[in-house]
Amino acid sequence: MRAPISIVIPTLNAAPQLAETLARVIKGVDAGVVRELIVSDGGSTDDIARLADTVGAEWVEGPAGRGGQLARGAEAAQGAWLLFLHADTWLPEGWSDVALAHLAHPDRALVFSLSFRGGGAMARLTGGWANLRTRLFGLPYGDQALLISRALYDEIGGFADIPLMEDVDIARRLGRGRITLSGRAVQTDPSRYQERGWLSQGGRNLWRLLRYFAGADPRQLARSYRR
Repeated sequence: MRAPISIVIPTLNAAPQLAETLARVIKGVDAGVVRELIVSDGGSTDDIARLADTVGAEWVEGPAGRGGQLARGAEAAQGAWLLFLHADTWLPEGWSDVALAHLAHPDRALVFSLSFRGGGAMARLTGGWANLRTRLFGLPYGDQALLISRALYDEIGGFADIPLMEDVDIARRLGRGRITLSGRAVQTDPSRYQERGWLSQGGRNLWRLLRYFAGADPRQLARSYRR
């Protein structure tokens, strides 16, 4: 029987972070869980293409924008399950066992708990808020990864081609009752928080989320996010 999971990673000049991300993914290949790895690139100018080729990943290219990149990666995928993973997020040890156990629940999506690599108390507080947000409102961050059956993904219409808030958009269409939060935690890169300040970056994220709920254009929000 073919391995069930296609892993889709959107990239844009993310080669330094991607090497370790791929190292964690390879453990799932060795465990017979991963059918294929798809790198969906948005116009990188670094050596990501070479890195993807080294590990035998399928290469998909298109305009930059995380929602569109995720959607193109999913379109190319052949697995019965899809795992969407950010290039700067590292899966936990034993993630393949968690994924295998979840395959018995094709009517639900799985996300991992969130943690940051370094950062101390503020990192723990920010990760704790993300996990509470997931439990209470069914709104995980894209950094938490998303494991979803192809059937359920197609049923809800997949990722929208928007440059920001694609994680919130798909979570809202899933609904809180169809999202399972794993006790295992991914680690994600804290650089943006460390550069801008944990409280400042957290406040900006919350403000953008509220603006999105109020009807703001994701393209406009993406421009403010990049700034």
